[in-house]
Amino acid sequence: MRVAIDTQPGGAAPNEDWAAGTPTLAVVLDGLSTAGLDTGCRHGVPWYVRNLGSQLVAALADPETPLTAGLAEALEGVAALHRECDLGNPGTPSATVAILRQHEGQLDHLVLADSPIVLEHHQGYSVITDLRVDQILPELKAEVARHETHTEGHKEALRNLVTAQRETRNTATGYWVAAAGPEAAEHALTGSVPAEDVRAAALLSDGAACLVTDYGMATWPEVFETLRVGGPRELIDTVRKVEATDPRGQRWPRYKSGDDASVAFCQWG
Repeated sequence: MRVAIDTQPGGAAPNEDWAAGTPTLAVVLDGLSTAGLDTGCRHGVPWYVRNLGSQLVAALADPETPLTAGLAEALEGVAALHRECDLGNPGTPSATVAILRQHEGQLDHLVLADSPIVLEHHQGYSVITDLRVDQILPELKAEVARHETHTEGHKEALRNLVTAQRETRNTATGYWVAAAGPEAAEHALTGSVPAEDVRAAALLSDGAACLVTDYGMATWPEVFETLRVGGPRELIDTVRKVEATDPRGQRWPRYKSGDDASVAFCQWG
């Protein structure tokens, strides 16, 4: 498995995404925005995704370790690195997770929250994603969408949304992300497909997938063509060019003018 990766911040703030690839493993993490609210942690989201990613790669180096077990181990490992922080804070640093691993002729996947894995089959495409977060708090999301980005109204609406999301995060009635507790791993979407059925695969944070999912400015076949010709950097550059035509979020209401964007592109043969 050949893995090409790139990750780019969406603006001047530090990148809260993380990506890695090995000959058998690809990982993309997307740290959740804090909207300037307290997290109870002195380290921050970039620190969290960096350490969660490295712990994941180490935990899954043994090909016999199930993906859920590896994620649970990584979550426990990161928590142990900052026990002095308030890990019970509902805003404790957290992230979405997308993992693809090749093992004995199979491609095993794990998705926790809305960073998708897209598989290019010999006939068509399949998208593996967890959209439970989209099913909650529709009124607060609509309020964010009413405002142009970078306005005070937008910032206040986003803070209200994130505050409410935190109360439903990692609960039975809400949605699940990687945070401080290992139990989140059991709520991930997992599965396997024969490797011979897949031509290529892409793991994307939503800041890259939005070109298709939110903006509708490309199809998955077009995304894979871009990845083959120009690689992950070209795809992210394409996202930025599209966003530059709508800097205030009027055509495509969104949380940020440009989100952090990450891609891991996997090929065989």
